[in-house]
Amino acid sequence: MTPNTVLERIKVHDKQFVPYLSQQQIQAATANIAKQINHDYGKLPIHEQPLFIGILNGSYVFAADLMRAINFDADISFMKVQSYVGTQSTQTLTTTIGLNKNINNRTVILIEDIVDTGNTLHRLIQNLAQYQPTTIKIATLLYKPDACQHPNLPLDYIGLSIPNKFVVGYGLDYNGLGRTYPHIYQLASED
Repeated sequence: MTPNTVLERIKVHDKQFVPYLSQQQIQAATANIAKQINHDYGKLPIHEQPLFIGILNGSYVFAADLMRAINFDADISFMKVQSYVGTQSTQTLTTTIGLNKNINNRTVILIEDIVDTGNTLHRLIQNLAQYQPTTIKIATLLYKPDACQHPNLPLDYIGLSIPNKFVVGYGLDYNGLGRTYPHIYQLASED
């Protein structure tokens, strides 16, 4: 996108979305998170460096960009969990791809695309705690403080705080679509 490019509304399924965050804003937020993680872990011996766990499907784009900005050898794995149908949380957590790495006595950094209610991460942290990691931290591109129902989540690395509105693009979806846009779009107000 060039500086003079004007983003248009998009339609995903039956909903209209308006431009919200540009690719440049997203990359700046990602670079800031990477800078903080590099500061916290970049000089540690390899056996003390964290295991990154990307939470699929939404975090795959952010996880890839974040990992490219990490300046130390880093191990990454993925888990697939789901709690959303449409634009609403189902309040239940379904794990379809489980953890395939030993996290005992390791620092774990969960990579999330967005934290809104926090229900998914709250339950996931409870599940992962049984494997006795040293600590669990969270790196999220987007955070909706007005929607979060779990104020004690270890949100150590936050890219951007946003209002409690539904967003798509850059890996975020509405019923499976909308992930491929390089920008982030917000649900349009229904006039």
